[in-house]
Amino acid sequence: MPENLHPFATLSPGFIADAIEAQSDANGAYWTDGRTFPLNSYENRVYQVGIEAAQPIIAKFYRPQRWSDKQIQEEHDFCFELAAQELPVVAPLKNGDGESLLRFGDFRFALYPRKGGHAPELDNLDNLFTLGRLLGRIHLIGASKPFQHRPDININSYGYDSIKLIGEQFMPSALDAAYSSLTDDIMRIVSQNMQNAESIKRIRTHGDCHIGNMLWRDDNAHFVDFDDARSAPAIQDIFMLLTGGERSQQISQLNEILDGYNEFYDFDVRELQLIETLRTLRMLHHSAWLAKRWQDPAFPQAFPWFNTQRYWEEHILELREQLYLLGEAPLSLLP
Repeated sequence: MPENLHPFATLSPGFIADAIEAQSDANGAYWTDGRTFPLNSYENRVYQVGIEAAQPIIAKFYRPQRWSDKQIQEEHDFCFELAAQELPVVAPLKNGDGESLLRFGDFRFALYPRKGGHAPELDNLDNLFTLGRLLGRIHLIGASKPFQHRPDININSYGYDSIKLIGEQFMPSALDAAYSSLTDDIMRIVSQNMQNAESIKRIRTHGDCHIGNMLWRDDNAHFVDFDDARSAPAIQDIFMLLTGGERSQQISQLNEILDGYNEFYDFDVRELQLIETLRTLRMLHHSAWLAKRWQDPAFPQAFPWFNTQRYWEEHILELREQLYLLGEAPLSLLP
């Protein structure tokens, strides 16, 4: 392979078909029908693939050198645990040998059943109650034992490392001083908040619980894509469901979520102090994620606004707003 060719460039329809047809489940081999459609995914490559005389399946090819085999298998095993308790998660399919982490050529991949649905309406309080109940059940199982191989969400990998990468390689020189001073102030507060929360339990979480990873159908949700599953406080999965622009809206949403959540798993109210801290770390990590992947041709096409002067000016503005929110009192529950 030429040095400047990205590994994913070799994922031709023929290669994908060969990879799938090399597998089999308890019913025999998969025979593709030539229909291969790329789905919205950037970290990995995901395709819907037609199967003769059967429903299409989803094939996810993992980004090389991101996760170890043990880390990927641990993600799969978490999904199997959840599915075994009849939770609506989309778990990988197993081949005839009982394996879910598959290999073909230089790639590791997994196959999934196709599930239809649409993103949930998070401004609907009934939907939030339902999602809260599901997250409570997920976290009850997630708290039963720790991850052994997957990392946690922490201030180093999400915060300091992200700031270092952006500051040294991407931030325009005209904005460098403002970014450096601002992130110093932010991380001083974030570090103190995380230190104050050391006694809060870390559990196995979805880790990336945004509406794109939930499929809503028949008044219920399926959780998909546990690729970013990490150890974190439970609030990591909950705060991303809060979409209200006003504080009063977020409090109403939070109460509805936790009313459902507490039916299955007791929420530690001390975690409310971490909402803006974890949101800030996610913002820093997201910009660094785009930066790390900028040599992948899919990223400049999908995110053409990234790494422009305007992008970094708006990023700094958003971080200033986060600095203000970090100084505000945490959200509270209604009596």
